[in-house]
Amino acid sequence: MFDVSQQIKQILPFRLTGRVTRVVGLTASVSGFPAPLGAVCAIDRENGQSIEAEVVGFQDEETLLLPYEDLTGIRRGDRVSLIQSVPAVAVGEGILGRVLDGRGRCIDGKNQAMLSHRANLKAKPISPLNRPRIDAPLSTGIRTIDGLLTCGKGQRLGIFAGSGVGKSTLMGQMARQSSADVNVVCLVGERGREVREFLDRDLGPEGLARSVVIVATSDEPALIRLRAAHLATAVSEFFRDSGKDVLLMMDSVTRYALAQREIGLAAGEPPATRGYPPSVFSLLPKLLERSGRTESGSITGFYTVLVEADDANEPISDTVRGILDGHIMLSRKLAHESHWPAIDVLQSISRSMNDITSPEHQQSAAELKKLMAAYQQSEDLISIGAYQAGSNSEVDLAIKLRPLWNDYLKQGNTENSNFEEAASGLQTLLNRMQQLKPMKSDNAQQNIPPGQEVEAAGSAS
Repeated sequence: MFDVSQQIKQILPFRLTGRVTRVVGLTASVSGFPAPLGAVCAIDRENGQSIEAEVVGFQDEETLLLPYEDLTGIRRGDRVSLIQSVPAVAVGEGILGRVLDGRGRCIDGKNQAMLSHRANLKAKPISPLNRPRIDAPLSTGIRTIDGLLTCGKGQRLGIFAGSGVGKSTLMGQMARQSSADVNVVCLVGERGREVREFLDRDLGPEGLARSVVIVATSDEPALIRLRAAHLATAVSEFFRDSGKDVLLMMDSVTRYALAQREIGLAAGEPPATRGYPPSVFSLLPKLLERSGRTESGSITGFYTVLVEADDANEPISDTVRGILDGHIMLSRKLAHESHWPAIDVLQSISRSMNDITSPEHQQSAAELKKLMAAYQQSEDLISIGAYQAGSNSEVDLAIKLRPLWNDYLKQGNTENSNFEEAASGLQTLLNRMQQLKPMKSDNAQQNIPPGQEVEAAGSAS
């Protein structure tokens, strides 16, 4: 929650004002204005309307401001005054079921919510020693995740994918079906058209009823896009501190990083790896580490990462993967095969799975992954008909089971599931695997020709 004592300490004893001296690119320079970094200011225009801006840096004797709106109409000499020395936002139960912009204002056409709490937009992450261990699973409603990549309450996972492989659909499905008390969905840098589609098609009235959606489209200033991510995290922290289990879904961290790159370069930072200034790699852990579990509640975070040209080793992907507690890779190949959700199980991992699942569940998942890996290694030979049945017992078993595990991994957009059903379905697959193993040995004893072995097993199933 917002620490009032810290805010009081940072209140300045007099009203700060300054004057605009120049505007270069995205920034406005102000003289005689010693406001702290991150402070929110108002620039008074000649027409009587003011625009808000944030202090992003200092240069010589001038303070650099980045506006929340377009700088059109700003003139040299316009008055600048301090509004907030610490960026904060109003939060409360009243925003549940609402759609907010990056500044915390309701944009869904309804009356503005009456909120009594204040939250720090840039609160510090939880102390490592105050984080309880993750010891309980969170049902996401996605069978593949619940069964093979089990997620715990307070865990943070990345969804890595290129464009058009089902990220938004996956997020909407989780928002509708997860066991979390509250969903917080943050859409950073999305196309304006996609926002309405996500709300109506992917999230739906059922998902929106227990969600808070924060939207900052790609046409909005970089500062608003950056602020939207901090706002979503602050809202999640409010509900977590209220004793709830929160599911935070952010799409996408890549566009958050791009917004900070825009701000950093405008403030004069030197570009580094692929044009990203050092501040990008400093801000990412500060944002991602704010999710997690406390004694009162939890924030389970799913952060999507746009993989440029399907390169999972580009700087942002590599950095985020090292911070989070696991990653889910979406495969374009599976998407082309209409395999939804297009989760590449063998390239994905949940680092907390062994702490929150039973030994039987872990064994079933390991056995299935082992067979999937065996099939993948021989897939080229199988697809061209060059594989000889009987040459590898694991591959033979994988060929028989593949239709069954594909049925398990595929899930329609409106198909419901939960953690218990996913674990039960996985155990059923393992039982079927055990049934097929002795059939193979019986066939060998009966000297069934290798070419007819798989066919015989298929007819028996």
